[in-house]
Amino acid sequence: MHDPLYIAVDLGAGSGRVFLAGLEPEQFLLQEVRRFHYPPIEFVSHLRWDLPKIFAEITQALRDAAARARELGRQILSVGVDSWGVDYGLFDDAGNLVELPICYRDGRTQGVMEQVFAVAPREEIFARTGIQFLPFNTLFQFFAHHREGITAEARTLLLIPDAINFFLTGKRSSEYTNVTTTQMLNARTGTWDCELLEQLDLPSNLLPEIVQAGSKAGVVRAELAAELGIDQVRVIAPATHDTGSAVAGAPIREGWAYISSGTWSLVGVERSEALINAEVARHNFTNEGGAFGTIRFLKNVMGLWILESCRKEWQQNEAAIDYDLLLRDVSAIKGYPTGLIFPDDQRFFNPPSMLAAIATQLEETNQAMPSGPAAIAKAILDSLAFRYASVLGTIESLTNQQIEAVRIIGGGSQNGYLNQATANATRLPVAAGPVEATVIGNVLVQAIAAGRFASLSEARRYVAGNVPAQNFFPQLTNDLEQARARFAEIEATFV
Repeated sequence: MHDPLYIAVDLGAGSGRVFLAGLEPEQFLLQEVRRFHYPPIEFVSHLRWDLPKIFAEITQALRDAAARARELGRQILSVGVDSWGVDYGLFDDAGNLVELPICYRDGRTQGVMEQVFAVAPREEIFARTGIQFLPFNTLFQFFAHHREGITAEARTLLLIPDAINFFLTGKRSSEYTNVTTTQMLNARTGTWDCELLEQLDLPSNLLPEIVQAGSKAGVVRAELAAELGIDQVRVIAPATHDTGSAVAGAPIREGWAYISSGTWSLVGVERSEALINAEVARHNFTNEGGAFGTIRFLKNVMGLWILESCRKEWQQNEAAIDYDLLLRDVSAIKGYPTGLIFPDDQRFFNPPSMLAAIATQLEETNQAMPSGPAAIAKAILDSLAFRYASVLGTIESLTNQQIEAVRIIGGGSQNGYLNQATANATRLPVAAGPVEATVIGNVLVQAIAAGRFASLSEARRYVAGNVPAQNFFPQLTNDLEQARARFAEIEATFV
């Protein structure tokens, strides 16, 4: 008799995947069932997500997963949904979406942080929430939305994965790990910070009950289950924030740091409690909730978004750039580039031209723009590695704990050049993988909720034994140290 199967729905900011997973003792099954894309659209004066379209893609994927499970002769036990953070939808009493959710890259939050700080000081907000300040945090989106005018029909605010769970089950709740990204949760009480919201004149009555990762969000609605060909399938709230699921799926040990590498790079360590003080605030670190009582103490680094934006420009200029060939050419360049950048420059967030933004920063730091795609890519990747090293050094200082190794997870863990550059820059061994850490973490939380594993540590041991890692060790050279010193000078002009 086979163990039951789990479905993981993983929504990124622009594309989604649905996987079917099985966790038998001697066989780890992880099959991608469907992949789909949903770039944000300009609609009614804002950049928005077509949430009904996203849900239609998910329902088709669930239908496909049910068919595949029948082929395997196995039962589906539960489904879990994770997504990017901060964005939300508003629903009326009847359960209708009152408007398409606005994308975090929309310009409505420009200047909003300063408006909020004029009412609630920055230091006070951090002391309450322990969350880093990013202009697109839900707090600032909600403030901008309220000033623009929230429709009177709105009754509930649901973050993206909570909205999908509502479509599936008809039940309204918000899962803790994603709620922490809103900067509207009190880090000490674990509840919505209604005092802060009242101070900012924001309607806290729209906020639903908070549930923990591993909680049952409901059962797939009977009429939907019949349409999909599934029966009595539970919907479990995993760590619904995708980084929360990724870290849950990372086989990290005591003394290890993690880098969730993709469009963004999330660089941090796992702790048992939040760390909130003036130094943490000064360095703009964050205390995001993790699964089963953990805290993700981390910092956002701009990540591979910079390189992908350059590749898009090259392709628009009719210079198709194959990713693997580009990395091969990068590896062939000896030494360090003439130009290094500070990746967390806000000008890199969503510029009209990433190449122009890089050239401008290089000019300001008295450096030349590298010549050709490979040299530019090398400058970006080496700069990311040095930034990772800097952030990890700050973590050691803030936590007073030494980091012994780094686990790189997510799609970026396939970038062998960046993995080796990270080992070199941090002077630490690096283990790369799993690539599908987010999906795996989503499934692990479902499995713990079902009793398949007794704890997160046991579940991670299962992953370590079934998903091989690629290991990288520091290669230290004189030109590395010279480049490190040059990056430190550049970084000092921005932080």
